[in-house]
Parts: sequence; structure tokens; C-alpha cells
Amino acid sequence: MKKKFIEEMKEYLLNERDEILASLQRNDEEYAETLANSIPKDFADLASYSTDRDMLEFIGENNVKKLQKIDSALERIREGKYGKCITCKEQIPEDRLKALPYALKCIQCQTKSEKKMRP
Repeated sequence: MKKKFIEEMKEYLLNERDEILASLQRNDEEYAETLANSIPKDFADLASYSTDRDMLEFIGENNVKKLQKIDSALERIREGKYGKCITCKEQIPEDRLKALPYALKCIQCQTKSEKKMRP
């Protein structure tokens, strides 16, 4: 895999990581503000408060999962393993990595894996 491409992907992943960390921090601040400023007065307020809290938690959980994938991809870059399918050890096409920079498998192996997971 071309060194220039790997450097571009590393830069992209680091930027994504920074954006997610900033988003998580904003969500924490919004959550703290919501807790401090809202004492539910009736069932409608309670439902709204619960929905807001659930949405912030969902966004946070998704961001944490994505952050873990990004960190894993950055580690593979450091180890010189980035862009290699963890199943067949073949190169993952650059187009796939551009679309999903933390992909672990080539399309063929990912498809096989998903078929095995289906009932």
C-alpha cells in the first residue's frame, strides 16, 4: 500500500478522532446542563427529559464505538498492518478504506462473515 495513502488516512483518522472527542465533551456538558437546569414538573417534562437523556447517551455510545475503531486503525498503522484484511491477509482496496477507514476485512471476507451471522 502506498505510503502517501496511509499518511492521508492517518491524518483523516486523527481528525475524526479529535472531532469525536470534542463531540463527547460537548455531550457531557449538555448532559450536565440538562441535569442541573431541569427538574421535571409533570409527566410531559419527565418524558422529554428522559428522551433527551437517552438520545445523548445513544450518541455518546455510538461515538465511543467509532472512537475505538479509529484507535484500532491508528494502531494498525503504527504496526504496519493497516489495509490488510484480518481474515485473508490480502490488501483491502483503497476505495473501501476511503469509504470505511477503519475496515478490518476486505469486502469478500466481510460478506462471508455477515452471511455466517444471519439466521
